[in-house]
Formats: sequence, structure tokens, C-alpha cells
Amino acid sequence: MENKLTRSLYAVPYLLWIILFVVAPILLVLYYSFFNIEGQLSLSNYEKFFTPVYLKMIFSSFWYAFLITAISLAVAYPAAYLLTKTTHKQLWLLLIITPSWINLLLKAYAFLGIFGTYGAANNFLEMVGIGSKQILFTDFSFVFVSVYIFIPFMILPIFNSLNDLNPTLLDAANDLGASRWTTFRRVIFPLTIDGVKSGCQVVFIPALSLFMLTRLIAGNRVITLGTAIEQHFLVTEDWGMGSMISVFLMITMVLIMMLTGSRKRGA
Repeated sequence: MENKLTRSLYAVPYLLWIILFVVAPILLVLYYSFFNIEGQLSLSNYEKFFTPVYLKMIFSSFWYAFLITAISLAVAYPAAYLLTKTTHKQLWLLLIITPSWINLLLKAYAFLGIFGTYGAANNFLEMVGIGSKQILFTDFSFVFVSVYIFIPFMILPIFNSLNDLNPTLLDAANDLGASRWTTFRRVIFPLTIDGVKSGCQVVFIPALSLFMLTRLIAGNRVITLGTAIEQHFLVTEDWGMGSMISVFLMITMVLIMMLTGSRKRGA
């Protein structure tokens, strides 16, 4: 009885934190989503959201998030696999993860210099004879920088899954005459799919709500749901519409987490 009381007391700070900083903000956002720009109770925000302008924005957000996630996965999986084969894999992993500790704004400004007219990228293009190009404020620069920022978060869960893989299973596949491709397709990838799902989850979800990079790197050429939320809260001051888009993003994130969540099979 005393142990149960002690555990209940320990749970109080946790419950207070969840209520004040998770549940309350979500309910507040949901509450504001039912008010129009004049502050009147209305469903106009929900009606406006399903118009062609916002549907195009939803498609654009999902497309860029998918593109960023797919490229990150294509680069991260081979990189994580090679890391598991190196002698100092933990050191190399640390070097890959270290850039994620740097502030996002600082990295964005660094790429402003690299991709600028007189930046390192254009200097290299001129050196090889291609000539100066408009790299900054393009879709390419936005996707490239986004992949660079998110790729450590894709590598880490995949690396952990590959590192925990039982090597005897690979030996068994080799003894049975399986080729390298067959071993990867039938053994390695299925056993590391949870790491892939986790990596896709931690990349796709924040990629849906990017807004800083769309302004600094893409020059507002790329409009996402995150950009729309920022504009509604800080520029037009239409908090109701901004809250409505936030509600949509939260529902989307929950669905993605449910779809990509690991399901343990029963014995």
C-alpha cells in the first residue's frame, strides 16, 4: 500500500507537466480553431481549409516531406550499413550526429554563404567550367539543406537496428547459397524495418511543418503548412486559421506515428 502511494506521489509532477505543457496547449489550439479573424465562433476556418488554395498547400507539404524523407533514407541506409563495418563505428557515428547539435538557424545562414552568388558552390562550378548558377532560393537548395539537417536523425535508428542484427543469420543465409542482394532483401532489410520506420517518422513529421528554411533557403518559393501557420499567427494575425492548420498537422502526425509504429508480434 505504501509503495503504491509513493509511486502515485512520484507521478504527480509528471502528470502536472503533461497537463500544463501538452494537453492544455492542444486544447487551446483546438479552441482557437473555431474562431474566425473577427473573433466570432464559426466553422469558416474548416470550410476555408478545404478550398483549392489550401489543398494545393497540403499536397506541396506532403510532396516535399516525402522527397526529403526518401532522399534521406536512400543516403542514410548505405551510410549506416558501412558504419557498422568500420572499426571505430561509434566515433564515426558521433561525428555524423555532432552537426545536429548546432542551431538550425546557424546552419541555414551557413548555407546562405555556400550557395550564394559568390559562395563556395558557385566558385567550384566556375572552376570546373560550368559557370555560376542560381542555386540559392530554388527547390534544389531547399531539399538539399533539409536532407543535410535531417539525415543524422535517419542514420541513428537505422544504425542501431543494423548494429543489433544477429550475424549468425547472415552466415546462415550465406551457407544456404543466398546472394548478397537476396540476403539484404530477405534477411537484413526485414529485420531492420523498425529502424527504417523510426527514421522515416522522425524525418517526415518535422519536414511537414518546416517554415524557417522555406524563408531563408527557398526564398518563400516553397510554401508549406508550417509557412502558412507562421504567416497566419505573425503576419495576418488570423489565429483561428493558424490554429486550424495546426490541428490538421497534429492529426496527421498522430496518424503517421500510428502507421509507422512498431507492432510486436505475439509469441
